[in-house]
Amino acid sequence: MARAVSRPRIALRLRSTSHSGTKKTGSGTKKTSPRTKKSRSPDSKSDPRPSTAPGVRRPLPFVVRFLVMLIAFAAMVAFAAALAQITLQPSPASEALTHSNLHPGRSLRAYLDQPELRDAFKQIGGNLVLGIPFGVLLPVLVPKARGILRVLLLTAAVMMLVELVQGAVITGRAFDVDDVILNTSGALVGYLLLGRRLNRAVHPRKRRRKNSEA
Repeated sequence: MARAVSRPRIALRLRSTSHSGTKKTGSGTKKTSPRTKKSRSPDSKSDPRPSTAPGVRRPLPFVVRFLVMLIAFAAMVAFAAALAQITLQPSPASEALTHSNLHPGRSLRAYLDQPELRDAFKQIGGNLVLGIPFGVLLPVLVPKARGILRVLLLTAAVMMLVELVQGAVITGRAFDVDDVILNTSGALVGYLLLGRRLNRAVHPRKRRRKNSEA
């Protein structure tokens, strides 16, 4: 009798454990499964438009940059012609009054010692103005002319060549190191006012892509 009673209890236990993962409903039983969150794979569709970092300006269109460089080239040609007309024109009347100056500051003191301030302003201001186009146009025409030092070196080299030609070939003209200093200072002013911004707009720096895989 004991053996016959114990067998159905075991069967009831097996049935209860087999239906533990089911849920009773009005029409029958329904299996329940834990909810799983859908995770987006890295290959999922994303926004195709490139996102720009905050605070970073978008580069100008190629057509606009090309037009700016074309205008800068035409302006540089016109400026070179005007510079040659001003600095390389002979002046026989002032041949006896011109002397070469290899000492920085000597001509500046002579300009400031003139009785009329207008003459000093004309000499100093004129040399400064001659250097401003270099500081504005060189960063646009030469992509590698980034930074003050490169612009100043290029301007000093060009104006040094002009002064050497004046002293060696042109009648009534002489080499003056102070003119080179003033021209280079004018290029510095032009670069700080406009040349640096034009260089960044026309020749934007390429961003370095960081490799995600180490």
